[in-house]
Amino acid sequence: MPDKLRYFIQTYGCQMNTNDSERMAGLLKSVGFEESSTEQEANLVVFNTCSVRAHAEDRIYGRMEELSERKKKGEDVLVAVMGCMAGRDKNGELRKRLQTADLFFPTPDMVNLPRWIAELRPLWSISGDIAEDYLKIQPLRQKAKQAYVTIQTGCNHFCTYCVVPYARGLEKNRPAAEVLSEVNDLAAHGVIDITLLGQAINDYRAPDPGSFSPFNPYKNHFASLLWEVNQIAGIERVHWTAAHPLSMDDEVIDALTLPKQVNYLHLPVQSGSNSVLHRMNRKYTREHYLDVISRVKTARPGIALGTDIIVGFSGESEQDFQNTVELFKECDFDISYTAQYSPRSGTLGNRLYQDDVTEDEKKRRWQVLQDLMEENTLRKNQVYADKTLEVFVEKVEDNVAYGTSNELKNIRAINADKLAAGKIKNMHIAKALTWLLEGEIVF
Repeated sequence: MPDKLRYFIQTYGCQMNTNDSERMAGLLKSVGFEESSTEQEANLVVFNTCSVRAHAEDRIYGRMEELSERKKKGEDVLVAVMGCMAGRDKNGELRKRLQTADLFFPTPDMVNLPRWIAELRPLWSISGDIAEDYLKIQPLRQKAKQAYVTIQTGCNHFCTYCVVPYARGLEKNRPAAEVLSEVNDLAAHGVIDITLLGQAINDYRAPDPGSFSPFNPYKNHFASLLWEVNQIAGIERVHWTAAHPLSMDDEVIDALTLPKQVNYLHLPVQSGSNSVLHRMNRKYTREHYLDVISRVKTARPGIALGTDIIVGFSGESEQDFQNTVELFKECDFDISYTAQYSPRSGTLGNRLYQDDVTEDEKKRRWQVLQDLMEENTLRKNQVYADKTLEVFVEKVEDNVAYGTSNELKNIRAINADKLAAGKIKNMHIAKALTWLLEGEIVF
């Protein structure tokens, strides 16, 4: 039996996976594990996986080979693979390729991990109370002043390229009272920056709408929740991701003007072509999306905009792609996370459509949008040169501060010798680069 039980968690993918890993860490700590700084010293290695793209899964197979060598040398290490790979593996094909893994389970099943470990390693001392719902596990937060708060899991939209409804299940919304209790507790422990998480977050429908204040001005449940979070003393900055264009109604757009809301909206479009959007089952048109963006800019002039785009989806013609380029220009995005279409087994797109755009053409289209985005990003960042911005300082290293502005622009301040992380400060911008605003904190 080891002197100490140590775990190591490797997280892939989105912010929700990061929050899930924090819950896993909290669970393991509660049953006697300590965090290991390296994978090599850990008795339990957990991979929290992403299935959005094929290369995300390919990395897991590579890591399994490394751990297989450790086991061959006689090291007593348990290997667990959780998250979206396990969630979407309905026929067991992925599990067959992961023979090195001792455990393979979707995220909600993490509540069973202590029992499974006790069965596999009876001599390890495992004890503690286990929650029935993994969302009620107390996360072990990575940062003292920032926190992710999951308000929704799963998705009901069934976009034809997407594995989420299969990997995470149908949409499930946490009670508003539970979410607000978590945020209040975070505020009481010094957290000032909150990011609310959901797969289509503005679809949120509270199971307990009676938990909202009678003074709440909104009827839309998501807008109502944002208003409630804005009332919590100690919370200074609120962000949320990721929204769906269909649920950007007038109240959600109005909530972008709440005083603690960051000056940024991430709204995935995926394509600027109506025919591609139809095949993707996105259920809106480019015209609808452009109207939403217009109303957002009217409600909050100067807001920074981000999006997700997929290039090379099945049947995407050159004209379809050019429609996406034109939409990008019309929206004038600050940033875009562009992906080359990767067919995923089990999705409707994989069953219904042929992956008929060549890899070379996908790369070319990706590069066109990447070049356009970098040109946009630099131009937009240069507007901030010689101006003073409010910034959240996330970390300080070697007297240099790093963080983000209210527009979620990355910042670097060189005069941070007297500064502690986790503060909101004013910063004078001396230089605006493509991916960074540089300057000095104003004391």
